[in-house]
Amino acid sequence: MAQDPPIPGLEHRPSDSPYVERVYRVEPGAPAPTRMVSVANSNWELIAWTAEGVTSVSVRGPETRPTVVPMGGGMDGAIGMIFSHGAHLRHLPVGALVDTSVDSPHATDRTFVLEGAEWEIPAYGNAETFAERLVRAGLLVRDPLVADVLAGDTPLLVTPRSVQRRVAAATGLTQGAIRQIERARQAAMLLQAGTPAAEVVHLVGYHDQPHLARSMTRFVGRKATQLQKPDPDEMLSLLYKTGAQVRP
Repeated sequence: MAQDPPIPGLEHRPSDSPYVERVYRVEPGAPAPTRMVSVANSNWELIAWTAEGVTSVSVRGPETRPTVVPMGGGMDGAIGMIFSHGAHLRHLPVGALVDTSVDSPHATDRTFVLEGAEWEIPAYGNAETFAERLVRAGLLVRDPLVADVLAGDTPLLVTPRSVQRRVAAATGLTQGAIRQIERARQAAMLLQAGTPAAEVVHLVGYHDQPHLARSMTRFVGRKATQLQKPDPDEMLSLLYKTGAQVRP
């Protein structure tokens, strides 16, 4: 699998926490393109950012379609936590967050309010500690079966219908939708790295090149040729390799 191309000013890392998929940050003063294409994403995330001296914190749900975000003026730094499939906030069902977000009612440059309590904004190096605190407080819960199923494991003593219900409850999406989104994201990474479209079709399990083209339009918002020869005035949102099984 191709590695994701670097984004100026953005640093990200995987997490060893079963609750956290990835942690990222944007350094203050990082150069910002004219616009960002936020591609479809099957995970929810917590993001804190500062712009023009004001800090905001938001819980963003999975995104089933791409959106274009203007980036004029950029931002004065950001920290984000992308949560693993199966992990979710007990009081905020992921299904209600799909293609939307919920902002903290109050945030400062150091703290924010979540479920009526004040929390310290996590740092890049202590995101796992923050997640553990949420777990201990009973706010962050996890269904381990969901991650196992999406990685391709076949659960024992659990009916397919029960599996479907548990995946939908913990992720807000169906297994099929998650696989389609993850397949498109992996294909976009390969195309950005210069892999020929015909080879991408084989590597990630598309039926043919027209199938790949439709998926790129639906989930990434860009054609294969645009990914291979990107516009210098725009960037894609963070792409990275996941453990989700993308083949049917």
